Amino acid sequence: MNTYQAYQSPAANESANSGNASSGNTAYPPQDREFSSAGQPTHPALIGYLFWVIGFTGAHRFYFGKPITGAIWFFTGGLFLVGWIIDLFLIPSMEAEAESRYRPNEVDYSVAWVLLIFLGIFGVHRFYMGKWITGLLYLVTGGLFGIGYAYDICTLNEQIDEM
Repeated sequence: MNTYQAYQSPAANESANSGNASSGNTAYPPQDREFSSAGQPTHPALIGYLFWVIGFTGAHRFYFGKPITGAIWFFTGGLFLVGWIIDLFLIPSMEAEAESRYRPNEVDYSVAWVLLIFLGIFGVHRFYMGKWITGLLYLVTGGLFGIGYAYDICTLNEQIDEM
């Protein structure tokens, strides 16, 4: 699905993809398109703005699936707070990009991210995702001594997307 198709109505997507069915250009099965068009955003801007408050740590960038710039924000204090302030205006475009990149799932991205940011060292986000063994491991080892916690911050969107 290209960017133009992502902003079309579901009916327009059906007609655009009907000729491409043999070439394999359909992005998701029809049930996923219906779910995503039902008003269930994967990465709401409101949560992005809440993470922006602590955004000099890069939290909002990690949330929207930008781990490299999230790490840069973390180590430079949001590019010395200048990038952090600019991001206030970029959050709507980051949301749109995340919406087109990640498909809806039975695990809510926002809930998993809130649990990771605030209780991730205890593995609560892993329990929420149904990963009980690693959740228990995180609980006893402090998020695998912080290394697993850092790994999850960089890869949580992909982990949920694969489920």
